[in-house]
Amino acid sequence: MPVPHYPQIQSFLNYIRFEKRYSQHTLLSYQNDLEQFFAYLASQFDAPALDKITAMFIRSWLAELKEEGISSKTINRKISTLRSFFKYAMKTGVLEQSPMTTLVAPKISKRLPSFVEEKDMSTLFEYVSFEDNWKGKTERLVLLLFYSTGMRLSELINLKESQLDPASSQVKVVGKGNKERVIPVSKELMAELQSYIADKPVRLEGVVTVFIAEKGKPLQPRAVYSFVKNQLSKVTTIQKKSPHILRHSFATHLMNNGADLNAVKELLGHSSLAATQIYTHNTIEKLKDVFKKAHPKA
Repeated sequence: MPVPHYPQIQSFLNYIRFEKRYSQHTLLSYQNDLEQFFAYLASQFDAPALDKITAMFIRSWLAELKEEGISSKTINRKISTLRSFFKYAMKTGVLEQSPMTTLVAPKISKRLPSFVEEKDMSTLFEYVSFEDNWKGKTERLVLLLFYSTGMRLSELINLKESQLDPASSQVKVVGKGNKERVIPVSKELMAELQSYIADKPVRLEGVVTVFIAEKGKPLQPRAVYSFVKNQLSKVTTIQKKSPHILRHSFATHLMNNGADLNAVKELLGHSSLAATQIYTHNTIEKLKDVFKKAHPKA
């Protein structure tokens, strides 16, 4: 819904949708943030023209968000949205200067990403018995692919048969912003994927995704969340048991076993190294643990 007085919002949203090719999820986040901010300006400051918006107006909005108990992480995302919007306004000649230059984002307390221990992942695939039907076969292979590749949920459920390359034993993944990356997989896993595709009980016209539910339709995110949580509950007591935890586990186990940080960045499809560096913290924690247990002076 376009906000009155600010037609630039819609042109910005069109830009990130059609030129930057951001996902629908990201697009909605940007839209909500901008609509909230400009609705606030309309109610508190009588909808000033774009070139009359100052850092003071933005600080006032951020202070109100903080009073409402909005987390620093969410506030930082909203700041990032505004930065992108005003940068676009400068790029298109609507503004000469961004009001964001003097704003400092609030600090976020760094939380180490949760992950499932290696021994627990081994237990899952070696000892947990999955149902002996299509549902069980799908669940086991989805969990194995998440853990073996670090894919995001959206990447996995949208994975097409044509994105598998059995000859090179690799998978082409389409990530955020339609960026493609190639992830190697073991010959055993590739053989399992090919066998799964060959055994599909139903082939609905137009459905070309690797994974399907029993009736032939693509998997739904909620269903995947549900069975991932259920299966992980059998081997781990960590609080979060989501597909994203398997991505964290993939990256953490790679780092713990000496993988190069840049290689992990490429495998995860991160655009900057900073996003990947959170996994080095887990590695350091593991080293501290080894030191405490093994060194006589620890």
